Amino acid sequence: MNLPNKLTVFRIILVPIMVIIPFLGITGNSLGIPIEWIIIDVIFILASLTDKLDGFLARKNNQVTAFGKFLDPLADKILVLAAMMMLVEEQKLPAWIPIIVLAREFMVSGYRLIAVEQGGEVIAASKWGKLKTVTQMIAIILAFLDLNSFGDCFTGILQGGDLILNLIVTIMMIIQVIATIFSGIDYMKGAKKYIRSK
Repeated sequence: MNLPNKLTVFRIILVPIMVIIPFLGITGNSLGIPIEWIIIDVIFILASLTDKLDGFLARKNNQVTAFGKFLDPLADKILVLAAMMMLVEEQKLPAWIPIIVLAREFMVSGYRLIAVEQGGEVIAASKWGKLKTVTQMIAIILAFLDLNSFGDCFTGILQGGDLILNLIVTIMMIIQVIATIFSGIDYMKGAKKYIRSK
């Protein structure tokens, strides 16, 4: 197994570690933010960085493999959805946001399978897909540090939290949802020829 693939596997291993942190009974806070959520955030950031690094190394060293092509996007989905579900459990995020993300991922994965089956090329990520990825990562990283829930900045009810931080998280989450929907539509357009073929 080459280094890029090892980094991808490492990213997947970080997910259960991230998930069990709230159950370890870690106490204390820094600047009012619970230490456990700071640790979770650091793990998420580390995992996100390995995503960029494994792709860069695979292309630079000509180490792109079928295993990597399969596992890398899967690792990304597991990481993002696990983080979002943790935020839902903590009532920091409404469930409809990860539901939209999950629905889009199922559609895109299905279209990719059909394209590969029919000998087609993998549909490249559009500008919407790139915007989705960037805003999604920023929103999740900041949401772990936000003491309030999605949209609290618009209600005027902030529990000792930062209005600006909550506003940024809320806006970034909204942007990533919009980008998720439009990137999914782009994939559907690109997959028409494969779906309609006999």
